[in-house]
Amino acid sequence: MSDYRWEPGQTVVERFLRPDGSIGQHHPLRVVSDDGRVLFGWLPMGTPIVGSRLADGRKMHEAPLEERFRIPRVRVADSWHGTSTLRMIAEDEWSSVWWFFGPDGTFREWYVNLELPMGRTAAGPDRIDGVLDVVVTPDGGWRWEDEDEAGEAVVAGRLTAEQLDRLRAEGERLAGLAERGAFPFDGTHTDFRPDPAWPAPELPDGLR
Repeated sequence: MSDYRWEPGQTVVERFLRPDGSIGQHHPLRVVSDDGRVLFGWLPMGTPIVGSRLADGRKMHEAPLEERFRIPRVRVADSWHGTSTLRMIAEDEWSSVWWFFGPDGTFREWYVNLELPMGRTAAGPDRIDGVLDVVVTPDGGWRWEDEDEAGEAVVAGRLTAEQLDRLRAEGERLAGLAERGAFPFDGTHTDFRPDPAWPAPELPDGLR
């Protein structure tokens, strides 16, 4: 159990660290609930975030696979686009589960973001993105996402083979829950609506 615990309505900033300890992305989340171990946070579409680009200005997917983990990355002002997300972040698990909602609030799918947990600070949870992910559809089907990138991340030294093995095992564990229709893939929170009185979460002044 963490020393840090947040109240509903507060804003926390989820930070994605790089393996060298530097900070990559910052995602502000509105706290839905938190018990000191499992945080539920809301990130609506259009929210300003701190994102990442390759140092030469390209987005990750614009570079050939063999370059994506070898070119330095820089932080850039960005916004969360495409969907709004409810995130379940358990600080001792190698994954977080994201509920994706369309612009009209309709639930679309779950996204299992495989991650290395790095604890909490007073500002929010810290994670290292594990590159490999799992997409779970409303009918319980699932598929791996970014397997090619995960393999290249190991070749480039971005992840170790042992870390990728553990991330894959975590993905298989979550996929098993999806196949059984077990929580968090049992329909819980698929009708989630944020408190209408909440403004969109904001980045701290120094990050805007």
